[in-house]
Amino acid sequence: MKAMTSVLLSARRRVLTLGAFLALALPAALPSPAGAQAPAAGYAEKPKIRALTAFVNLDRATYRAQIDDALLFLRSAKRFLETTGGYEVQSIRISTQPFPQYTQGLTTEQTVAFFKEYDALAGRENFAASIGPAMLNPDSSPAEAVLVAEILRNTKHLNASVVVAGEDGVRWAAVGAAARVIKTLSLTTERSQGNFNFSAIAMVPPLTPFYPGSYHTGFGHQFAIALQSANVAAEAFRGAPDIATAQQRLTAALYAHAAAIEALAGRVDSNTGWAYVGMDLSPAPLKEVSIAAAIENLIAQPVGSSGTLTAAATITAALRNITVKRTGYSGLMLPVLEDSLLAARWSDGQISLDSLLSYSAVCGTGLDTIPLPGDVTEDQLALMIADVASLAFKWNKPLSARLLPVAGKQAGQKTEFDDPHLVNVTLRPLRAPVSRP
Repeated sequence: MKAMTSVLLSARRRVLTLGAFLALALPAALPSPAGAQAPAAGYAEKPKIRALTAFVNLDRATYRAQIDDALLFLRSAKRFLETTGGYEVQSIRISTQPFPQYTQGLTTEQTVAFFKEYDALAGRENFAASIGPAMLNPDSSPAEAVLVAEILRNTKHLNASVVVAGEDGVRWAAVGAAARVIKTLSLTTERSQGNFNFSAIAMVPPLTPFYPGSYHTGFGHQFAIALQSANVAAEAFRGAPDIATAQQRLTAALYAHAAAIEALAGRVDSNTGWAYVGMDLSPAPLKEVSIAAAIENLIAQPVGSSGTLTAAATITAALRNITVKRTGYSGLMLPVLEDSLLAARWSDGQISLDSLLSYSAVCGTGLDTIPLPGDVTEDQLALMIADVASLAFKWNKPLSARLLPVAGKQAGQKTEFDDPHLVNVTLRPLRAPVSRP
């Protein structure tokens, strides 16, 4: 069986190399994507593709050949999207089924050794990797979450999650387990940065291209696209005379690009045999490409002021009107540490955990890249995660909690993250508990 798998993978690589690879590598020979619309006038700056994510049903015995196959596909697809469509692809990513499914029978030491090897491969080949969630099912053991912490504190390029809510409701054991993972990683990883690669996920579907909560539960050999389009939202909202016009502008501008990218993705699908499963339309920011700036263009007030929730609902409504194949969150993202203006508003106390949760009720992804003082307790972390899980279950929407306590840092001090994707901020105090009489 293993030999047959290797033969099939080798044959697939030859097909891609000789056929589809040529089609992707020679974009001048390809016509423009059928049905793609040019961006609307006034919206000249294109969004970027934050993530081109391949889903692989990993077999531990043959994973090197599987990863080689996926990387050949991803690099060819990246080249095609960039040279034919002019859409810069910022990262290529590989997501697997939940890792407990392919590490069965291994000891903790063997599992960590395997993932250290996989992590080294990701570093050499320059791809991001998600190993899927622990505690996928209601009856999953909390020991899976303990293993997540052990894996992530020993690796640099791997992402993972714990499922804290599903169709059955909030999973309280998983909520506590996720809090323990966060606390452990804050204490055992350099500058407490390990939690950047971990999230507690609630109602997040398979085939989500954004990290860290990405995974699949099928046969694999699929791909999805995630956008970085906060710049498009900022331009659409600039000078809009009213909310309705702003929403229409954003729908038109994003739809033009989404339709063009979807047409390109369809060509990749037909040329490679990798199935396109959709696009996450979330207008993700990255530092100066700020979704907070888009909101402030709309409401003419700092994010966190009255009108912010209306802006969140406006963006959500605009995204819902975009008729392309979608996957993942496809909602407003407010990642505090990945958006320079959001980070500034956090530092000056303009936004808080409570306000971010309120915005998530009409949009959003929950609590994303939230900086916290190092003395936050597991119980406090669990309550934050429980709020996100409860909100996700109540409204049947994908939300996640990516919380970053910083060991040794107190409220009023500044973080010292050493990551090109993270903005350093002043830590805010947690709300003090009220003593009961």
